[in-house]
Amino acid sequence: MTIEAKRPRRNARHEPKPYDFRRSTKLSRKHVRSLQIVFETFARQWSTLLTSSLRTVSQVHLATIEELTYDEYVSRLRNPTMVNVLTLEPLAGAGILELSMGNAMVSVDRLLGGPGTGVQPERPLSDIESGLLGQLVLRVLGELRYAFEAIVRMEPSVKAVEYNPQFVQAATAADVLVVATFDMRVGADESVATVALPFASLFPLLELSLGVDIAAEAAPSGPKISVEERLAAVPVEVSVGFRPTALTPRTLLELTVGDVVSLAHPVAAPLVVTAADVIFAHAVAGARGRRLACRVVGAPETAPSNGRDA
Repeated sequence: MTIEAKRPRRNARHEPKPYDFRRSTKLSRKHVRSLQIVFETFARQWSTLLTSSLRTVSQVHLATIEELTYDEYVSRLRNPTMVNVLTLEPLAGAGILELSMGNAMVSVDRLLGGPGTGVQPERPLSDIESGLLGQLVLRVLGELRYAFEAIVRMEPSVKAVEYNPQFVQAATAADVLVVATFDMRVGADESVATVALPFASLFPLLELSLGVDIAAEAAPSGPKISVEERLAAVPVEVSVGFRPTALTPRTLLELTVGDVVSLAHPVAAPLVVTAADVIFAHAVAGARGRRLACRVVGAPETAPSNGRDA
């Protein structure tokens, strides 16, 4: 009798994902793990807030954490959708809290005492609806501030609200964002929400939260020392000569064999030692055995007053 072992079923979360070699991923597993803890805390607090505020069982779960450019992020958003542009003092750059219009309308309906069921309109909020939902969003941002206290003490606040993602000017197209996607369920309504934060402002804080010693990173490492040692052994062409002499183009053109050119170099002045046309030392002519040589001397403080030109 032959017994065949069952192959384990591959979880959909572990399916292979495409990788763009033109843009390397800067978030390591440790960074993602730190962000996952923060955003899961935020999701739990958000769930509790919605359940108590909307008087219905609500659930918010973290789905993914991605590193996207602003252009890629905006292209994924639906139109219309509620885009809350955030200031993140003291962090530089802007953040985004994006909610689907279905979720926004359901929340408004329940805040006004309605059941929050049925087909919801896909349109921008009115002034009254914006005021009601704005108070709820402020409380959500308070939970975001609480969740990020382990990394940074920031004060997120709504700077503007837009319903067409193409009109939002929160960053340039190439700016990199850390985008967290959440699966939401408010009563019977299911939707997706996203939180986008500027990568450039968040990355150094993630490094500090992981205990990275910036001073140690700035110190010369093994490979850096090796490169410095090899650079010190690279041969450099050095020249020893007189001081430059200026001639007119006519004089150069009229030069013939046997002509004598007067040099603007005093007899008592030392020669100049140059590398890549940069004078870095002075020397006097001499010999070592049968080979010509020079001895490096100090630079003259003042040019001789009665010295003759060579």
